[in-house]
Amino acid sequence: MNAFSVSDFNSGLGLAAPEIFLGLAACAILMLDLFLNDRQRHWTGVLAVLTLLVTAVITVLQPVADRVVVLGGMFELDRMAQVLNLVTLLAVTAVFIYSTDYLRRRAILKGEYYVLGLFATLGGMVLISAASLITLYLGLELMSLCLYAMVAFDRESGIAAESAIKYFVLGSMASGTLLYGMSIIYGMTGSLELAEIAQVVHNGNLGGNIGLLFGIAFLIVGIGFKLGAVPFHMWIPDVYDGSPTCVTVFIGTASKLAAFALAMRLLPEALAGSQPDWSQMLVVMSVLSIAIGNIVAVAQTSLKRMLAYSTISHIGYILLGLLSGSAQGYQAAMFYMISYVIVACGAFGMILLLAREGFEADKLADFKGLNARSPWFAGMMAILMFSLAGLPPFIGFWAKLGVIQAVLNIDYTWLAVVAVLFSVVGAFFYLRVVKLMYFDDPTDTSVIGGSTLMRTVLSANALVVFGLGIAPAALIAVCQRALQ
Repeated sequence: MNAFSVSDFNSGLGLAAPEIFLGLAACAILMLDLFLNDRQRHWTGVLAVLTLLVTAVITVLQPVADRVVVLGGMFELDRMAQVLNLVTLLAVTAVFIYSTDYLRRRAILKGEYYVLGLFATLGGMVLISAASLITLYLGLELMSLCLYAMVAFDRESGIAAESAIKYFVLGSMASGTLLYGMSIIYGMTGSLELAEIAQVVHNGNLGGNIGLLFGIAFLIVGIGFKLGAVPFHMWIPDVYDGSPTCVTVFIGTASKLAAFALAMRLLPEALAGSQPDWSQMLVVMSVLSIAIGNIVAVAQTSLKRMLAYSTISHIGYILLGLLSGSAQGYQAAMFYMISYVIVACGAFGMILLLAREGFEADKLADFKGLNARSPWFAGMMAILMFSLAGLPPFIGFWAKLGVIQAVLNIDYTWLAVVAVLFSVVGAFFYLRVVKLMYFDDPTDTSVIGGSTLMRTVLSANALVVFGLGIAPAALIAVCQRALQ
């Protein structure tokens, strides 16, 4: 491990400025919330959003020319970390804005939601910038523990409590498995730092070593659970469906970016020298995820459960980019993940917009005749569904095209064919939502609520999806620079 020095510590503090500011601000908001009554509680949300925006500005202003490792080899800052941190902060900002009205209408507008969300975001950022197995695990656990509490944060909901228990038990098992895999990797390489592990694996003739294979297998189990890939997906439908929708959107967006960073740090960065070994494992996971996610989603009547299985299928496509083992594949996977988070944020936001007191709007039938009630938001939802389906010229099309090209370049033609065929299956249940909005009579004629801010941000979210589909080159270039 690198020697720890005062100069290294001081420079590390500067590079970790976004994480430090976010952590201090979250603690300050936690203390301030103690002095607010229920009528003033919305100020906690306002301060949380401002904190995220200031942290995003600090992140953008950081000069990142190359990969820099500080704090005794525990923390690293590179372009990938900067981009993923920025997207995470913006996604959580949108989630908080979408959630405020939802929480107020259900009389559960409490500071805990925002504080736990801020600490979960901090954990995700620590994980994204981790340069050591220790930092990876600490960031992951900080995020996970906050998410477990957020799922159960509506104390009056028995379904939410049941979902939280399932999430906690399965998450703890996956966390232990991941930690066991890390301990095996440490035993085989003698180092906790990702760069040193990569060097030992590359130069130490460990390819095919049974101990290393066991370590990688345990890591894959942990990564698969956090991403929600088959066969480690069993928690996603129940947790997505049982959680308050404001928590579901957080789990489906920000936590997925952190899980993607976990996979990138452990596999392409630390274990690149053993790529043929873990690629074969990812092939199985990707095929199962794409197949089961798309097929089971067809049978769902709950929009939240449909989006849960949709998440599983999209994770399978992201794994296609990772298993390719090429720079093009990693860039395509990162582009896919960012694109998916933007689209999923808008899709769950639509559920939050239509929800009202005593009504969740989480069933497919609740979207019947939406065009008659609000042509504008029916159009926004159609854009999001077309993108999830991967139809051109929406951003989802370019995301799928990128990962399919990556597997074609390594001569996995059969895998590309499987991906394309199941894309057709997936298009069915996404287009079904569009059919319900435009061709069915409305079962609910109430006025669509939501604050002006929420409606504006949600509209901007959908329009960004459309704009990135028309001109994807800018985001593709960002992903390429991030992984150079």
